[in-house]
Amino acid sequence: MAKRKPHSASFKAKVALEAIKGEMTIAELASRYEVHPTMITKWKKQAMDGMADTFAKGGRSPRQDDQEARIKELHAKIGELTVERGFLAKAFGR
Repeated sequence: MAKRKPHSASFKAKVALEAIKGEMTIAELASRYEVHPTMITKWKKQAMDGMADTFAKGGRSPRQDDQEARIKELHAKIGELTVERGFLAKAFGR
């Protein structure tokens, strides 16, 4: 049984872009890049879904919004722990 060949993100993007252009059929692309047609179809769908996120909310993806919310949450926790540490240091005379 053949092992799966890992493909780089740039390779996937290149193949997906060619599939989106439609100049060649999926079968022709599969033969050219030695990739199963199902994979090309999957990469094409992922690329198309990703493009919608690019243009949504001024180019910000939902992932970026989640990351910013998480960063704010972590900064608040850091501040809270800093205050607690200062209080305990004073309480124990350090």
